[in-house]
Amino acid sequence: MNVSVVGSGYVGTTVAACLADLGHEVTAIDIDTEIVETINSGETPIHEPGLAELVETHAGERLHATTDHAALRETDVTFLALQTPSREDGSIDLGALEAGTRDVGEALAEKEDYHLVVVKSTVIPGTVEERLEPLLEEVSGQEAGEQFGVAVNPEFQSQGSAVADFMGPDKLVFGAEGERALDRLDELYAPLVADNGGIPIVETGRREAMMVKYANNVFLAGKISLINELGNLCKEFGVDSYDVAEAIGLDERIGAKFLRSGVGWGGSCFPKDTDALRAAGREAGYEPELLDSVVAVNDGQPRRMLDLLERHTNVEGRRIAVLGLAFKPGTDDIRGSRATLVIDDLLDRGASVAAYDPVASDAMAEKFPDVEYVESAQAALADAHGALVVTDWDEFATLDGEFDDMEQQIVVDGRRIVDSRDGMTYEGLTW
Repeated sequence: MNVSVVGSGYVGTTVAACLADLGHEVTAIDIDTEIVETINSGETPIHEPGLAELVETHAGERLHATTDHAALRETDVTFLALQTPSREDGSIDLGALEAGTRDVGEALAEKEDYHLVVVKSTVIPGTVEERLEPLLEEVSGQEAGEQFGVAVNPEFQSQGSAVADFMGPDKLVFGAEGERALDRLDELYAPLVADNGGIPIVETGRREAMMVKYANNVFLAGKISLINELGNLCKEFGVDSYDVAEAIGLDERIGAKFLRSGVGWGGSCFPKDTDALRAAGREAGYEPELLDSVVAVNDGQPRRMLDLLERHTNVEGRRIAVLGLAFKPGTDDIRGSRATLVIDDLLDRGASVAAYDPVASDAMAEKFPDVEYVESAQAALADAHGALVVTDWDEFATLDGEFDDMEQQIVVDGRRIVDSRDGMTYEGLTW
């Protein structure tokens, strides 16, 4: 099939490259000329394991990029993969998505054969029917259902494993009105289904499909906050929370995944989607008390790290190492990173911060320009009076002699990645 993808961020670039790898002809459309040139040169604008290889393989062949939305007229399906960032009140900002939708509508005005528009962007249920579809009709001068269809196909890609998640999904969710749209989605994903020996496909309404996306992320965020709450209690009672988690994870009703207690969740999805659903619930007249608690527990974990550190040393005026800045290993994304809260709190307490991350230092430097960013964990630890481990990069598990360079070997581990050793004062956040 001929496919166009509007938006070349984390989701859009991954979707475009993976669809090309499945054999489709893909056109990535973005208003940023630098991103377009990067993709056409065979490089990726983002750091994501496995993505660079796909872009390099297919650029100039089955994958092309352009700033011209008119290119979608030569395609059968257009994905809308534009950001819907959070406002201050937690609600989502539809500005970029609506602008992209308007561009798509203008291109559809001169297209005669049926075209399917697929919403990949995460939006509150009802947004497609109440905002996006009417906008497409207004701009294109065409009626939905006749000349074009609008479907919802939420993504369940985790940063750091987005390519693997796309190519081997747990499920595919198709939210559509009418068989025509469903048939086109079936055809589009047929190679993926065949490669995986069959994937569960959920065919549902558009509102339901979007709610599946929110429910998926909010449920996982809640599970993490619950194990963190339990982990905090375990710490107070001198109990190893990981032994507890291993045991309860054997209960098939609970499951073993997402039971690693620690400094909490971040990223572009869990915080945004949880806040958006809370804000939408309040607008609808419902107080989401449990979701409020999920967020409160998560936001409290970084401060607990500093409180544990200050049981052993005063941070004011002293060098403190922060190991890990990305919100999770395998990505350079700092959105929602627990490290931002850790650094902010350290600076408020008068500490001098030395920070290290394999790939995310440049991004964090834009947020905290006065922090010292170093090229290795050893450089961060040198002469430090304490260290906070915030991201569980594999290289931190191999640290040993590097701690000898610390002024005080006090380590607070937020991810259970560092091994304690003789001469070290070691505090696990929840164990």
